[in-house]
Amino acid sequence: MTSDDDVVTIDDIKRARDIIMASPLKVRKTPLLKNMTSYFPELDPSLNLNMKLESLQSTGSFKIRGVANQMASLPEEVKSGEKKLITMSAGNYGKAFAYTLDKLSLSGLCLMPLTAPSSRIALIKSLGCDVAIHPSHELETAISQYVRHNFFNLDPIDDQSYIAGCGSVALEILEDDVSPDVVVVCCGGGGLVSGVAAGIRQSGLTDCRIYAVEPEGSRTMYESFRKGEPVTMAVNSVATGLSPPYAGNLTYRCCRKYVEDVILVSDEEILTCMSRLFDIGLKAEPSGCAAMAAILNNKIPDVAGKNVVVLITGSNVTLSEMSSYIK
Repeated sequence: MTSDDDVVTIDDIKRARDIIMASPLKVRKTPLLKNMTSYFPELDPSLNLNMKLESLQSTGSFKIRGVANQMASLPEEVKSGEKKLITMSAGNYGKAFAYTLDKLSLSGLCLMPLTAPSSRIALIKSLGCDVAIHPSHELETAISQYVRHNFFNLDPIDDQSYIAGCGSVALEILEDDVSPDVVVVCCGGGGLVSGVAAGIRQSGLTDCRIYAVEPEGSRTMYESFRKGEPVTMAVNSVATGLSPPYAGNLTYRCCRKYVEDVILVSDEEILTCMSRLFDIGLKAEPSGCAAMAAILNNKIPDVAGKNVVVLITGSNVTLSEMSSYIK
């Protein structure tokens, strides 16, 4: 199921998977926990719940998949050191970016919003990456200014290579002998859900329903679906990794084609889900819990008797942060 207007094709995703698994960045095939329904008594017992743990990925989130694929096609002036790399991130993409720069001996700068947790800022700096802090609504303008001064922008949202790299998750799900009826994925800028949705649907599961899940306070893709075009808006959520101030053009196009709908969850639902996962021995950050929060709060329609795959996307949360979140 492909056409000329596809943002990424299944061949793009397969090539990306080969590239990132052969890279020196230690990208892993992450576990898929099957038949997990009994761990959550609040769920309909006929639902077959499967949990894909990108929280156990290298650097603690799925982001390294996209970054590794982006790094494979850097222009020569970046490889030679003539230009430095720049990106923006609230945490997980920045961590993957900084980790990659360190491994590949490259120089770069990460712009971070004022809302970024101090622990993430310190971590990215500890990996040798420079950091500059800006208000969220000024990040895009700041990136443009740096690009005019000999920086090369590595887009953390709206980049075909990044989306294709994230789509490698879909191939792993299918290789684990799960034929999902429903796949539920968190959504910030939309790179992960775009890649996963394209990968699942173009692999032949044309009836599989893919849902994107956003925090109520950071609902850029939700509002983009309602408006019919990508929107920019003020955002605020405990799930800072799901809170870019805009939806990407490419990710919006891909989501419109392959995503059934965008579901909203509250910060309270996200934190309650984090606690529930911790109770069964799984560590996840707030941003990593959004998709599972939608399942636990019965926000995904028609899941009774269905094979459901939920992505747990990140584990970058400190013990002190967890203790402040979980009451």
